[in-house]
Amino acid sequence: MDIGLVLVLLLMGAVGGFLAGLLGIGGGMILVPFITMIFSAKGFPESVNIHMAVATSLGVILFTSMSSVRAHHLHGAVLWRVALLLSPGILLGAWCGPWIAKQMSPAGQAILFCVFLSFSATQILFGKKAVVVEGVAQRGLPGSVGMFGAGGVIGLVAGLLGAGGGFLSIPFMTWCNVRMQNAVATSAALGFPIALAGTLSNIYYGWGTPELPEYSLGFIYLPALLVIAAASVTLAPLGARTAHKLPVQTLKKIFAVVLYGLAAYMLRKAWGQV
Repeated sequence: MDIGLVLVLLLMGAVGGFLAGLLGIGGGMILVPFITMIFSAKGFPESVNIHMAVATSLGVILFTSMSSVRAHHLHGAVLWRVALLLSPGILLGAWCGPWIAKQMSPAGQAILFCVFLSFSATQILFGKKAVVVEGVAQRGLPGSVGMFGAGGVIGLVAGLLGAGGGFLSIPFMTWCNVRMQNAVATSAALGFPIALAGTLSNIYYGWGTPELPEYSLGFIYLPALLVIAAASVTLAPLGARTAHKLPVQTLKKIFAVVLYGLAAYMLRKAWGQV
């Protein structure tokens, strides 16, 4: 891996980690489109490009989630019982996500990303962090079966997109009247089982794929994983501290515009695959 690529990956990891800490947004929705751009520029086969970007993103989340959840745990904000109830479904869904992604065409994956990037940007732009129904205080979290099902959906979509799942788990928990601070902290804890199952699944289902470049472990491109994770873990705490000093609402609106731009890029990529 040449020094130019290393520097680009370091910069991307630093920006992704900083924005994740600053805005409370999962790194995958930021990283996957940029990793896709870089892999395309390096001439990686288009047939595995997005698969590799998703898998590498999940590998990065495996590292960053541990740093994030530690900080939330020290503040006593993680609802570990809720995390444990959601985790079995999440593990199953996150394992199945990469298998489903492998059956999809590159165009289908790109369109899926376009949809969820646009969804996330719209939530940020209009200030809709969660689906909250006021005046229904009696609504609570479902029972074990419901939590397993919810975890399965969260894990499946996160495994498909290479994301930490916060864009689904946080709205779900707040809709069930979990306090926002606890929902964010618990979502950070859920990032680890999502990333663990998704990473192992991408290694398993990608193993032996002939189009993969050198230094790949399944669909994961190891050099990119190590470089991005190092930068992301380092900068995420700085982003979290900066969030208390800057007009975050303005930054969120700017960031939403960036997400719309990335959605447009993924749509153009899908169009090129048709």
